[in-house]
Formats: sequence, C-alpha cells, structure tokens
Amino acid sequence: MTRYIIKGGKPLNGVIEISGAKNAAVAIIPAAMLVDGACRIENIPQISDVTMLLNILKRMGARVRTVDRHTMDIDCSGVRRARADFDIMTRIRASYYLIGALLGRFGEAVVAMPGGCNFGSVRPIDQHVKGFIAMGAQVEVKNGLVIARAPEGGLHGADIYLDVASVGATINIMLAACFARGVTRVENVAREPHIVDVANFLNAMGADIRGAGTNVIKIRGVSRLNGGSYALIPDQIEAGTYMAAVAGTGGSLLIKNVIPKHMDCITGKLEEMGVSVREGEDQILVSRTGPLRRINVKTLPYPGFPTDMQPQIATVLCLAQGTSVITEGVWDTRYKYVNELLKMGAQITVDGRRAIIEGVGQLTGAHLKACDLRAGAAMVIAGLCAQGVTEIQGVDYIERGYEDLVGKLRRVGADIQSVEIPENEEAQVIKIG
Repeated sequence: MTRYIIKGGKPLNGVIEISGAKNAAVAIIPAAMLVDGACRIENIPQISDVTMLLNILKRMGARVRTVDRHTMDIDCSGVRRARADFDIMTRIRASYYLIGALLGRFGEAVVAMPGGCNFGSVRPIDQHVKGFIAMGAQVEVKNGLVIARAPEGGLHGADIYLDVASVGATINIMLAACFARGVTRVENVAREPHIVDVANFLNAMGADIRGAGTNVIKIRGVSRLNGGSYALIPDQIEAGTYMAAVAGTGGSLLIKNVIPKHMDCITGKLEEMGVSVREGEDQILVSRTGPLRRINVKTLPYPGFPTDMQPQIATVLCLAQGTSVITEGVWDTRYKYVNELLKMGAQITVDGRRAIIEGVGQLTGAHLKACDLRAGAAMVIAGLCAQGVTEIQGVDYIERGYEDLVGKLRRVGADIQSVEIPENEEAQVIKIG
C-alpha cells in the first residue's frame, strides 16, 4: 500500500518539465490497432493507464518495443482477434477506445465496459453507440461486455449529430470511421486539444480526417493506414495542476514543454485570482507572492475551463479571500473530494452542481483518501499548502495520470515522499481507525 506523506507550507520554486498528454496517449495507443505495420509514438507519459493499455495490446498479440523512456514502437499487425481481456479493461476508462479501433479494423469488437474514475454515476457510452449504429453496426451490452458488429461489407459513412459534445464519443467514432465506405460527418463534436492530437496521429498514418478542433469533423474512409512516427502533445491538465500548486503555495515555477494556447482557459482564472502568468513560446512562468482573490468558475467543454481542473482550483480557492463559487457544467457531480478538504479546515458547501467556498486563512494537515485521479491531485495540492503533515492514501488513482509526481515536486522544493506500508500494518491502521 503506497501513501504520500507531505509536510506542507513550503513555496515551490524551480523548473518542471511537462510530460506527454495522458488523454491523448490513452486514445492514440488503441488507435495504433488500425495501423498496418509499426508506428513509433514519442513523448508517451510513464503512467499506469499507459502501462495497462500496452499490456492489453500485448495480450492481444501486438509487439511493443521500448525505444527510450518516452518512446514506443507498436506493431499491431499480428493481432488476429477482436476481443480484449476483461480483467484489465474494467480498470481503465480509456479501454472503450478499443471498441472503435477493433470495429474499424475487424468489423467486430468485444470489449468490457470501461472502468476508471467514477464521479457518482456510471459514465455513459450512449453517444458512442449512436455513432456506431449510424454507420451500420449492431451493438449490444451483455454481461458487462460491449459487443459491436459491422454489417457484411463493413461500416459505411453516415451523418451523426452528438446530443452532447462527448470527448470519448468523438474519438471513438473517428476511429471506427477511418475505414468506413464514403464520408462520415459528425456534428456537435468535442474540441479538446487531445482530440486534435488523435486526428493528427491518424492523418500522419494515412487517414483523411478534417475539422478536428471545430464543431464538425469529416472522415473520408481510406483502405489502410501505414506505419510512421508521431509525437504526443504536452499534457494540459498536468501543467494546470502544477500552476494551481504554485498558486496555492506561493513561489515561482517555470513550467516547460507546454502549448500556452491550450492553457488560456486556466491561465485566465489564475490571473483573475492574482497569480502572475508569463508565457513564452513553449513555457509558462507562474508565480504568486500576494494574497489570492475570490473568483467564480464554471467548467465547460474546451475551450472553457476544464472539468479535470475543477478539484485543483477548488483547493486553491479554499485559501482565497472571500467567497468563491464553482459550477460543474460537465458532470452531474464531481465533489466527492470535498469531504477530504473539510478534514483540513476548508469551508465548502455543495448544492447540486455548485460548490460555495468560503476562503480560510490556513488548511491543516490530515489523513486523506484520493477518490479519483484529479481529486487525488487536489489532495496533493492541499497537502503542499497545509500547515503540518498530510498523509494521502489511494495514490494509485494519482499515478494513473501523473508521471513522477513526487519526484517533480521534490525537485522544486516540496517536502513529499512516497511511502510503502506493508499490508499487515495497513490492516492494523484500519482496525485502530
């Protein structure tokens, strides 16, 4: 059992290098299933979600070769089946991208319902299914499996309108449509940077996808995708998390390997709070010396403020002067982490999709439990800002999406360590508690 132990109250100063985008990696790795031959993917983050996806592909017969720490050669030409292993699939949400990839390649997909973080309700895949059916597939959910089959002759192009701008559905439909006959036109699509990255990867391999990053994407089916090389974009949410951390602790961080344009939605809110943000070509200098000001935040699809940054910004607002209001505009609820912050002295009231935050002068260390990936990142920020010692369990959630979080923070002055607790000692702690 791994836990993070944090002694808070230290400002962050120095340089942090941002890894490749987690949300792009977990879509592009399944997309390699469509490529005839080897493709080299660079700037892959070393996170557990990536490890699980690579293991799924290897169990299906793919050859995966490590070139260096962040570069992989993936060759799926040896994969001969359209069924993925159940056990790993249920532990990761992005496994559902294999539905579109396998359906596109084999005309059939048998994939477990996705796992990963749960924000109070099962993440629906109805918009994914809507797109597959429009292209001619038959889809059923049975015994925890999604079973999709294309008609004889394969999928065909279609006009599809998404009821909500779903990131997952946008990507999955793109994957399935790469080899579909004719043109697939998808309206009301999501516009997040990693969707553009997936489209760019597929196009680099020979696909014909246009409009990614706008409200309408058109996919003209091609006969095959060839191998090639592609480098992932930097991780917008990882960069935003470190920006929020220095906003909370004070200090100055030079955050390198970023695309500043992707950060505008986060930068604007931090500046509104009184944080200094200076942009370079591929880096951002973030510093805070004065008090934090209250703000209101509403999460929205890109280019709005990202829902994946909501717990982190809420944690920082606990230290701001005055009353802040956060409105969650993407998920029905994403406030499980609030009870953990209350243990530290935060004053937060949740009313449906709204959280009302009364700023307090200081958070105090506590024993916390991460309940999902971004909530776990928020717990780390809270511990860095707090007076005293904070202990966080459930860090496997955090390591799903952040490469070397502890090492990166230690190098900029944080007092944080990862501690292994034997199972028998963990049981004693639970019993005593």
